[in-house]
Amino acid sequence: MTIAVTRTGVPETKPSRTPDGTVQFVRIGDLQLESGTPLPDVVLAYETWGTLNADASNAVLIEHALTGDTHVTRGESGEPGWWEQLAGPGAPVDTDKYFVVSINILGGCYGSTGPSTPAPDGRPWGSRFPLVTLRDTAAAEARLADALGIGSWYAVLGGSLGGARALEWAVTFPGRVRRCAVISVGASSTAEQIAFAQAQTLAIRQDPHFRGGDYYGGPEPESGLALARRIAHITYRSAAELDGRFGRNAQESETPLEAGSLAGRGRYQVESYLDHQGSKLARRFDANSYIAITEALMSHDVCRGRGGLGEALAPATAEFLVAAVDSDRLYFPAQSRQLAEALPGGPELHIIQAPIGHDGFLTEIGQLSGQLRETFFSH
Repeated sequence: MTIAVTRTGVPETKPSRTPDGTVQFVRIGDLQLESGTPLPDVVLAYETWGTLNADASNAVLIEHALTGDTHVTRGESGEPGWWEQLAGPGAPVDTDKYFVVSINILGGCYGSTGPSTPAPDGRPWGSRFPLVTLRDTAAAEARLADALGIGSWYAVLGGSLGGARALEWAVTFPGRVRRCAVISVGASSTAEQIAFAQAQTLAIRQDPHFRGGDYYGGPEPESGLALARRIAHITYRSAAELDGRFGRNAQESETPLEAGSLAGRGRYQVESYLDHQGSKLARRFDANSYIAITEALMSHDVCRGRGGLGEALAPATAEFLVAAVDSDRLYFPAQSRQLAEALPGGPELHIIQAPIGHDGFLTEIGQLSGQLRETFFSH
């Protein structure tokens, strides 16, 4: 079931060993979504590192965050990954010992079926792409695990959206997750988090180039996507981080208070920073996928159709590690504490100390190295 892509973009079976950290593809067939809508001929993109052992007991799934990709750590190409403090040779998730898998989320734009990929009629899905939930993404990933011969994961880990994906895996497929790390996310998306998300998706939808989601082949809604990223990035960083880095300083050679008009004024440094973050994402990400994945995160609620929080979590049999960033103003530590207290066994809540804010789950994951090695990866 391992598939490579030829120069023409046509998938073909590749029997030889694929180098670590190389994007691969697998067809998982038609998927019935939680909404009742069928999604035909789904393809998922993924990367792997290490070797799956004979009884497939050493497989670890690492879930990426909202605009992340599958490249968790460097492979044989040497290209750096986004969570190298967590995974790699000698890291807590030691790729010399464990078979690490990272999957591009359903609806994404890094190889998995999503709005920009062809529908059965050959045209991009665009506005026709259906709503997917995190339960749908877990169901799709379970098919990929089947294709790889993985009956259960040694561990599933993730932060932010990745943590929500990991939690959904542990609750939806309790017999297939032996350990689960849920970092910087709670049991559900709150009204405030949904409100921030709605502002981001609306910024994209109101871009004149969005065309209802059917913009492929023409100008893309880059301005709307960049604005969405600006809104998001404010929630990813703490007030102290922004004040400490930028304060009220003007961008070099720009003077906001000396402009002749509102239209021609210069920028403060923090504005320049947000402009940079917005334009950087707009160059690498698909606007429809941003909406699709954001909507999936808005759907995050382990209690939906499962009763109260304790009842919903009761079927989970995994050993859990729950962590939060102390300065996080998007997913407050209190939400992680509530989750930890409701999980079977009431695992301890670990606090990552990082003045940066929510993004500390990425930059300071090394603070959990000891807990991960002692709790999960010492067996």
